[in-house]
Amino acid sequence: MGSLRNTRETVLLCLFLAVFLAGISPSVSSKLYVVYMGSKGSDDPDEILRANHQMLTAIHKGSDEEARASHVYSYRHGFRGFAAKLSEEQASEVSKMPGVISVFPNKRRTLHTTHSWDFMGLIGEETMEIPGFSTKNQVNVIIGFIDTGIWPESPSFSDANMPPVPAGWKGHCQSGEAFNSSTCNRKVIGARYYLNGYEAEEQLGNTVSFKSPRDSSGHGSHTASTAAGRYVNNMNYEGLASGGARGGAPMARIAVYKTCWSSGCYDVDLLAAFDDAIRDGVHIVSLSLGPDAPQGDYFSDAISVGSFHAVSHGIVVAASVGNEGSPGSATNLAPWMITVAASSTDREFMSDIILGNRAHFSGESLSLLKMNASTKIISASKAYGGYFTPYQSSYCLDSSLNSTKVRGNVLVCRHAGSSAESKLAKSVVVKEAGGVGMVLIDETDRDVAIPFVIPAAIVGRKVGHRILTYINNTSNPMSRILPAKTLLGSQAAPRVAPFSSKGPNVLTPEILKPDITAPGLNILAAWSPAANKMNFNILSGTSMACPHVTGIVALIKAVHPSWSPAAIKSSIMTTATVLDKHRKPITAGPDGRRANAFDLGSGFLNPRRILDPGLTYDAESTDYKAFLCSIGYDEKSVNLITGDNSTCNQSFPTASDLNYASITVPNLRNTFSITRTVTNVGRPRSIYRSVVFPPMGINVTVIPKRLIFNRYRQKINFTVNFNVIAPSQNYVFGSLSWRSRKSWVTTPLIVRVARSRSRPGFML
Repeated sequence: MGSLRNTRETVLLCLFLAVFLAGISPSVSSKLYVVYMGSKGSDDPDEILRANHQMLTAIHKGSDEEARASHVYSYRHGFRGFAAKLSEEQASEVSKMPGVISVFPNKRRTLHTTHSWDFMGLIGEETMEIPGFSTKNQVNVIIGFIDTGIWPESPSFSDANMPPVPAGWKGHCQSGEAFNSSTCNRKVIGARYYLNGYEAEEQLGNTVSFKSPRDSSGHGSHTASTAAGRYVNNMNYEGLASGGARGGAPMARIAVYKTCWSSGCYDVDLLAAFDDAIRDGVHIVSLSLGPDAPQGDYFSDAISVGSFHAVSHGIVVAASVGNEGSPGSATNLAPWMITVAASSTDREFMSDIILGNRAHFSGESLSLLKMNASTKIISASKAYGGYFTPYQSSYCLDSSLNSTKVRGNVLVCRHAGSSAESKLAKSVVVKEAGGVGMVLIDETDRDVAIPFVIPAAIVGRKVGHRILTYINNTSNPMSRILPAKTLLGSQAAPRVAPFSSKGPNVLTPEILKPDITAPGLNILAAWSPAANKMNFNILSGTSMACPHVTGIVALIKAVHPSWSPAAIKSSIMTTATVLDKHRKPITAGPDGRRANAFDLGSGFLNPRRILDPGLTYDAESTDYKAFLCSIGYDEKSVNLITGDNSTCNQSFPTASDLNYASITVPNLRNTFSITRTVTNVGRPRSIYRSVVFPPMGINVTVIPKRLIFNRYRQKINFTVNFNVIAPSQNYVFGSLSWRSRKSWVTTPLIVRVARSRSRPGFML
């Protein structure tokens, strides 16, 4: 026993020495945390910095050195808090300190990865005028992009003929690799980068290109040019989609906050970017990124926290809803931000597939490679190799194909999931195995065009079945795939993109998400030549939809600079359309079903109406306080978040009572009433009449049925009463519109009847 004990002690001693020599504490491992403390109030930023240091010193048992070593960021301009390296025990201890609202780990966010403006009816090359209004004041609107940076030399970011930087701008251009203060211009007027949160979680190695605001991936340049790019005379993708292109607000200014790197964007960096953007003086923040799954709490989520304080400072925040595509997958759920879904335009990029029996099919593709002659086409399941089964090989997985069977043939492969990268990878697998072409069957995301490395095209399940039937019933099946070409108007548009994340809102079901849908399918915009040596690129995703809304927000700001973020969001939502260009209901999903509010929010963005919505559903900070109280935040937390002494005495009965431009009742029991307030921003003297399309099985009445306005900015309340007639198990959808001689102000109605709590019966 003594020998065994000595051996055990020797092993433990060796382990301790190994840990010690590696420079790691044997008992404490630290991670990066955000310590969020709400509004900064009137505190001096330097005083906040000193207070943060005192808290860290206390956590580290009075060690000033350890406190400094653990500190990463202090948030002290738009809100209060800090980021620090802490053990779990220390994080727990900090969370109990006075003034702390939440402590959460440094989570990673992902990017939600033209003609679209013509499709939506905007005109003009440089100013994007909306008929009846002048938007020239957009030169004084500053958009902050939290993304992967920018390629400032792109013609989309030229400052030709732009006036000097607006007075009061406090931002600057941060020097770094291949970037200095002179890299900015009168178009790109601010640029910063944030790396600390990323460095704390990732092995840098060769994964970080350009430790500066310069864009190495292309995503940030793409989103910025979509929203605010200058007119480019001949923008194209290797000859496809050739023509003039520009952003929604071509004369608006751009400020860049680079927080996203090769593997994503981390919370502590995102909050630092929000903090600086608020201080710098941006008018809009655009985020084409978010969590992989819906958040569990508003104030343990960096984007919700940052956007809350931005909106509290009058800044509009637009964010993408996500690319998961399934019900309840919507992200960026806070009611104070605009959450954007993705849809198509009437432009597609198609390759023709010609079979040996002269049958013609078309599939999405960006491949300009061509087959000079027809060649044999086979199912990938017949070319299985190694230890892979025919079923596994049918998905053209890496190393799953037998090159002897593949060489010189066109392969039919299957795809599951929504990753554009994996689709591209399948064409690489086929090429490396000796294949000369590929037909990819993908029912879910068949509309997304991919730059395949061989002649290839994406088809849906029905077309795929017909091609496989031809192969299985023909002794020597042949095919030829032609290069991609641009088609306009070949399908009904817009259609909700299958990948676009959908409601209901799993955090607060009473708040509809997404709010709006905009073009996000096959969007051409600026790119970084550091990625693929291209100046322009075509991408799909809600990442591309978000900046379309951002550009429109800039135009609204140019015409109505005093409107609140809520009023601007309301004008976007209430003027949206649920009809496509053929005046038929917008569709969603592979089966072309009728889209509902969980697919497209209030509808498809309609720029020609947004500057004159007639009425708005406005909301102020007091409304958001009442909302937070209604979902369970106590007065102490709300006071810290908002920085005032407000109480929960004015709390809403339910979260549905927030003055939102949609009405969602997720748990209707027999009857329910909701009051809304509309503000007249149209003609001073006007009369509106209610028009209701009730959800199926629900009786809806509105009191009063007429709203009579006598002056501009007058507010009037009305009540919507819901009564169950025929209960259904699922959500049902309808709408309420206020109609005048000039305006039609529409609000979605979304209702789910509560399940009965009656005792179950017995079958005899």
